[in-house]
Amino acid sequence: MPDARPANLFDPLPDARAGEVFDPLLTRAGVRIERIVSAGQATPADAPFVQPQDEWVVLLSGSAAIRLEGREEVPLTPGDHLLIPGGTRHWVTRTDAAGPTVWLAVHLEGEGERVTDYPPLAPST
Repeated sequence: MPDARPANLFDPLPDARAGEVFDPLLTRAGVRIERIVSAGQATPADAPFVQPQDEWVVLLSGSAAIRLEGREEVPLTPGDHLLIPGGTRHWVTRTDAAGPTVWLAVHLEGEGERVTDYPPLAPST
């Protein structure tokens, strides 16, 4: 039987000042969930993130901003979530340098029904 003891996403938090920390939490067929801890990092302009699967992210603490290719920057505060369609080049344009920024990222393989894209993304001007 699997260990059913609870774990806490905030305790302990790794020190991310030297670089973002990606902690896998759960991997199953078609889904991967990870905690990401950032501390002032941003994605280099010449090295966007891009992966084949959809990625749903929710900001749990701190503050950040993400820009998807062809779209305006989206500021994020705790509780904000965003669906990044597979194959979309995207950049984390800022994360909170004053304290840890904690994300939960869910990577989704395969096709499924998109109920909503939240928040609605405005094209860049």
